[in-house]
Amino acid sequence: MSKSVAAKSAARRRNSADPIHDLQRLGFSEYEASAYISLLRASPATAYEISKRCSLPRANTYGALEGLAKKGAVQPISENPARYVPVDPSLLLRHISNDVSSTCSRLEASLDKLEASDSPDVVWSIEGEERIREKIDELIDGAREHIWIKASTDILREHAGRMKKAAARGVKLIFVVFGEDVGFLRFGARSKIYMHEGNGFRVGGADNLFTLAIDYRVALTANLGETLTGAYTTNSAVVRMAETLIRHDIYMAEMMSEFGPQIEKRFGKALVDLRRQLFSPQQMALLRANMPEVGAALAARSKPAG
Repeated sequence: MSKSVAAKSAARRRNSADPIHDLQRLGFSEYEASAYISLLRASPATAYEISKRCSLPRANTYGALEGLAKKGAVQPISENPARYVPVDPSLLLRHISNDVSSTCSRLEASLDKLEASDSPDVVWSIEGEERIREKIDELIDGAREHIWIKASTDILREHAGRMKKAAARGVKLIFVVFGEDVGFLRFGARSKIYMHEGNGFRVGGADNLFTLAIDYRVALTANLGETLTGAYTTNSAVVRMAETLIRHDIYMAEMMSEFGPQIEKRFGKALVDLRRQLFSPQQMALLRANMPEVGAALAARSKPAG
């Protein structure tokens, strides 16, 4: 490439409005784009005339004209010497636009099919509120048999419309809920609501977690507190772990509903005697903040006798 051609090429890369630059973005080589622009300015023309006009090597000009003919951008009108005329730009660009549009449609359909074959051994991370909520909605929309969810009412309200549609198409929904106002989750006989530990009290920051298990095949968990992070997977071991977590919360809710006073007499309000053995200091602080009566009871127990 000559110095003058190289300098023009560099200038075009800096000038995104240059028509040769735009033609290159549509798949034309730089020589093809230069030859086509030259023919628009003066035609018919031979390869020799175009190479002189554009300061292009003659051998490359012949190759560029052959490429333009294959793209339907130029037409030869004579032989010995061969002279070319350009195809009208509006016709050329309409053809390119239609071709690109149909290619993108085919590619979108192909990639959608590939996307469905997720590897079962991968856990995908998701960051940010919008991405997490979009993924939750996507998984709910894809449910066919059941949806099990453990979450606070604040978070569940964001997805109530999707869950109502799932119930309408025959999906069974089970909720383990932090919070008290649960009427918006009643979707008929196919939905069942359990208050967390029989009362729905918020303890230790767990109410900021969203846990979802669908159709024994996919699970998602997300922290929707101060840090907005989450993950989802089709890994059978992790899915079973999420299902077990929700299932045991259902067992606990049923037992607290039936034997709550006896259990709290033995282990304290909100099972505080058990929780303080395993909670972090931050979780205990949240428990005290959410349930002041628990904090008062703990303070009373820590006072020395007499």
